[in-house]
Amino acid sequence: MLICFLGIHLLSEAQPDEHRIQYPGALKNSFFGINVGMIHYPFSMAQLENGFTAGSVQIPRPAVRLVLYGHQFNKWLSAQITYMRPVDWVKYKNVNGDQKEHSVWMNVAGLTTAAHIPLHKKITLYTEAGLGIITRKGFSINNTPVVKHAVYGSLLTGASIQYFLNPKWNLQLSGVFSPANKKEKQPATTFISAGFHYHLRPLTAARVERNMKSNLYFPHQILQVGYTTNSLGYGVNNAVSKGPVPIFWGGEVHIRQGVTVNYQRNIFHARKVFAFDWGVGAGWWQTRLDRATFISITAYPVLRFMAWRTHNMNLFFEYSVAGPAFISRTAMDGKDTGRHFTFQDFMGMGVVLGKSRHLNTGIRIAHFSNGNIFPNNDGVKVPLTFNLGYAF
Repeated sequence: MLICFLGIHLLSEAQPDEHRIQYPGALKNSFFGINVGMIHYPFSMAQLENGFTAGSVQIPRPAVRLVLYGHQFNKWLSAQITYMRPVDWVKYKNVNGDQKEHSVWMNVAGLTTAAHIPLHKKITLYTEAGLGIITRKGFSINNTPVVKHAVYGSLLTGASIQYFLNPKWNLQLSGVFSPANKKEKQPATTFISAGFHYHLRPLTAARVERNMKSNLYFPHQILQVGYTTNSLGYGVNNAVSKGPVPIFWGGEVHIRQGVTVNYQRNIFHARKVFAFDWGVGAGWWQTRLDRATFISITAYPVLRFMAWRTHNMNLFFEYSVAGPAFISRTAMDGKDTGRHFTFQDFMGMGVVLGKSRHLNTGIRIAHFSNGNIFPNNDGVKVPLTFNLGYAF
């Protein structure tokens, strides 16, 4: 819902007089960030249901927290949406002597407000408090829960010391805490980390004027239809979702074919390469194993990078993440994807062709999953989709 709200504001506050070169209202003074550190949550035998014991509990410590979207209202106050999870999951080993390893997944989504207390010209104390959504995926043995699933709201608090390198970048040392929940048998969670925020400050009038004079083409609107097929396999999906540094996601449910319709509108673009679009789309899909069909409705952001320009063609790469989506079916091919609410992600490339740059064609892969905000999240893998559209 928040992303939809932002989309409405992005569309309504775009500035045509500046040809989409100035940040729209919902992005001005907004920020994004990454923190990497160590998580402490003392999982133990206390999380096990009666009748179960484990030989050992392994608790990996490395974790990451993302600021998916933050907005600074004034010098003293901001709000942010965050997502925190360990790099690897807690593991219970040798439960009741079964000589196996069982994972417990957990993450914390946050919606917090923050107060900024200046300590020095470049140093600020940043304190936050708000709602945390704790999601835990437990496990069962022979259909008997050993560690139960849990989803609940909790207090989320934190503080950090921020050092501003310049108006756009700041470094920080942070701590975040959510209390234990006895009813859900969930231990308290503490996360200590280091990271940064990047702030989108309004562009200066001189910068806007310089960018306007470049006269380089960025499509204002794109209308596309697409056809998805697994006839070429899932090799592209696997190549970017596996390995030491995955840059995309896979999924347990594999799509056999699909048809999509998408509309995208440019909200902001830089002088030459970068553009930010907002899109909406709908799709019809069929799974590989059971031939189950479902529909999807999505709203999504698009990061587009114009990589190569000629007189009659622009080549671009695109990446979209965390577009809120509705899917009409959740149990497919023997897998449980969670709830009807989920997220769409995609990555691909394409070209805008012709003197007027009206013809648009491209290829992409996609993915649906709920980001582990619900305990079940098998995910949907969408193979190559071939798009044809009109840019105007």
